[in-house]
This record gives sequence, structure tokens and C-alpha cells, in this order.
Amino acid sequence: MVLFHRQGYNNTGINQVIDEAKVSKASFYQHFRSKDELCIEFLNKRYDYWASELEQFTSEAKTVQEKTLKSFDFLIDMNEREDFRGCSFLNILSEIPADKEEIHKVIRYHKSKLRACFNEDIQNDIAAAHIYLLFESSILTSQLYRSNELIEKSKIIVQEILKSSH
Repeated sequence: MVLFHRQGYNNTGINQVIDEAKVSKASFYQHFRSKDELCIEFLNKRYDYWASELEQFTSEAKTVQEKTLKSFDFLIDMNEREDFRGCSFLNILSEIPADKEEIHKVIRYHKSKLRACFNEDIQNDIAAAHIYLLFESSILTSQLYRSNELIEKSKIIVQEILKSSH
């Protein structure tokens, strides 16, 4: 499943997956009916991993502001660990056509869960939406520029948003 993360959806073929997993074609198809089903499993596992890492990274924060800022630091940490690979969900979203509704639904579900976390912590709909948008765009722009500069600038903006939302 790491292949989807490394290569993307379109560049990952079922035969390559089967070869790397060292399973027979029959065994593969007993578990997954299609590449789309495998992709959905990858997205679910990736979300669980990512959310767990984020939670651990921010777990010692004592205030909402500190937790929110640490979540942006987490993006910097992930960029360093994964060489600016970006968001697996948004990378796959950019590759697949609109008719792959099941994959789109899974991506929306996980992005909604992330957004709900910001809403729960911040308790101000507009401020939470603004910070969520900064968070998502920080992932994209850091991947695009292979730089954490805009994440650092987003943290300054987040501090201002949180100050004015109380």
C-alpha cells in the first residue's frame, strides 16, 4: 500500500502490488475486488496512521492555541520525514476522475473528520474553518515549493485568528 503513497494511484498497477506483496493474483482478489478497493483500504490505513501521529505530536499541548500551533509543526515534521510528499488524500484526489465516487467519498469523510477536530478544539466556526483552510493549504504549498516557509507564516496567522476569536 506504500506504493499509492510513493507513486500515486495512476502509477501503481495491480501487478506491481501483487509482486511487491509477494502474493498470488488469486489471493489478492480474495481480499480486494479491485484497485479502487485497495486504494480505499490504503486511505483508511493512512488516515489512521496520520491521525495517530498527529494526536501523539500534539498530546502534550496545554491550551487550544498550543495544540493548534503544534499541529502546524506536525506538518513540518511530516515534511522532513516524508520528503515533502504532501497529502496522500489530495494527491490521489488530483489523479482520479469524478466517477470514482467511492474513493471521493472516503477522501471527503477523512477530511471532514480532520475539520471536525479543528471545530471541536476551536469552538468558533469561522475561526476553525479559516485555520482548517490554512492547514490544508500549508500541506499543498509546502509540497509545491518543497519548503516549510508558508507553514511558518500560517502559524503567525493562526495566532492572530485565535487572539481575535475570543
